Amino acid sequence: MSRATSARRVALDVIRAVHESDAYANLLLPVRIGRAKLSEADAGLATELTYGTLRMQGYYDVVIALAAGRSVEQIDPPILDVLRLACHQLLSLRVPTHAAVDESVELAKEVGSRSAVGFTNGVLRTISRTDADGWRDRVLATARSGEEALALEHSHPLWVTRAIRQVLVAEGREAELEEALVADNVAPRVSLAALPGLAHRVELPGTVTPYSPIGVRLAGGDPLRVPAVKEGRARVQDEGSQLAALVLSRARPIEPGESWLDLCAGPGGKAALLAAEAAVGGAMLIANEVVPARAELVRKAVAAVSPAPEVLIGDGTTFGTEHPDQFDRILLDAPCTGLGALRRRPEARWRKQPGDVAGLGPLQSSLLESAIAALKPGGLIAYVTCSPHAAETKSIVASVLRKHPEVSRLDTPAVLQSLSSEPLDLPPGDHVQLWPHRHGTDAMFIQLLTKD
Repeated sequence: MSRATSARRVALDVIRAVHESDAYANLLLPVRIGRAKLSEADAGLATELTYGTLRMQGYYDVVIALAAGRSVEQIDPPILDVLRLACHQLLSLRVPTHAAVDESVELAKEVGSRSAVGFTNGVLRTISRTDADGWRDRVLATARSGEEALALEHSHPLWVTRAIRQVLVAEGREAELEEALVADNVAPRVSLAALPGLAHRVELPGTVTPYSPIGVRLAGGDPLRVPAVKEGRARVQDEGSQLAALVLSRARPIEPGESWLDLCAGPGGKAALLAAEAAVGGAMLIANEVVPARAELVRKAVAAVSPAPEVLIGDGTTFGTEHPDQFDRILLDAPCTGLGALRRRPEARWRKQPGDVAGLGPLQSSLLESAIAALKPGGLIAYVTCSPHAAETKSIVASVLRKHPEVSRLDTPAVLQSLSSEPLDLPPGDHVQLWPHRHGTDAMFIQLLTKD
């Protein structure tokens, strides 16, 4: 078995697990790479094959359907995944045609019938006879609108494309739509956060982040080999997530004795940063998480901080009635669709449906109501989602605030600009929407609120 074959087999195994058992590629792929004992170069190939195929799945499905003369729903799922993997090699990578086709046919022999192998060979020969530009023209010719053409070319569901466009239109930045879609298909740089009081970013390899005052963008390599990361004094954390926590902790000077709450703390990245900030300023953080396994992840995340924050297991929607008017600062990193992290979770765009947004709305509203109840008068809430979708962000805040005249929005962009290392490109408004294409971060939404 060639090393390239091993990389392709690992990629196919992960892609199959994503589609068959809802596995998460970012969690499963490192395990499969380790089990296969791939070299660093082959691990890189397996990663590109896996993530690239999953990101561009929608586009490749149109190519496959055109080449096969049938819809992808009529193709056996294991063979369809082989074809998708081959498409990525033929149309997006510099893999020789004969290698991509021959290796893919060998994979088809492992997962399909004899007739399926012949079908695979025929479809791939058809695809290989037209170059990438030719296929792009054929795919775009199937679009019924300019918006659908963008969704097809950049492999986003149409409803996600429309949701991103709606937010950009509201910002007066509709012209950035294609740039935003392109950014979702670019693998993000790994960012590290030096936890205040425990580490400084001069200890961390890489270049300093342009906005977060505690961040570094790793040049490459395994972050777990960085001593500060291994010891829990620094963490792998997107720069947008760092900013979402720092907006709350640095919105005003910390008064010793303050009580802070991370209402939905799992898996613990923002909790660790807030706990470190609280410890430096003489405040104390309580982290709450409803899922016991995720609460355990939070405990591990905050273990390096002294004094260690208390980690509770409880329903965030009832927390406010059980602990009314108790906290000076509350982070509500609300459960959401995660549409702001599509570049690092490539399969998420195909898993989510418009109904998921509507289904999460009542939970997001209930959690914000609970946070308001738990907040002391004069205290601060940071409502955060890793989604730019208006129904998960501005609409939730607006609907809850209509019931709470005692709660008002703060000028979140001004707070963020005051702590940022460099000026951020932010449209006018009282909330912050970060973007991969504009800021190099996940698409985090941040709104600071205060109770009169």
